Amino acid sequence: MLRPNIDLNSMSTAIPRLKEALNGYNTETLEQAEIQVKYDVYIEKEKELVAKMAQLEDLLIPENFNYDRISSLSNEALQKFKKIKPRTLGQASRISGVNPSDVQILMVFMGR
Repeated sequence: MLRPNIDLNSMSTAIPRLKEALNGYNTETLEQAEIQVKYDVYIEKEKELVAKMAQLEDLLIPENFNYDRISSLSNEALQKFKKIKPRTLGQASRISGVNPSDVQILMVFMGR
């Protein structure tokens, strides 16, 4: 069911035993279960990212950090980092218009 062209309805049509097993459930319950299965991978990735960012909340960005040397930052993130000068990665992650990927890139360059 992780493939876009496969859904619970087509699977239950093709597999009679599955159709029998799902017979007692209403349509809304089956739809919710299908959505949960399809998006579970994405939800887990977001949870991992949130946990990682929480760990880095207090990681300080050096005052004299040169953002211009990071060519892979988005232009918007570069401008905002230079203007706002966040003190921590946590602060950087909360700047409007800055993507999580920009913060991860910043973290990698700070480690160098």
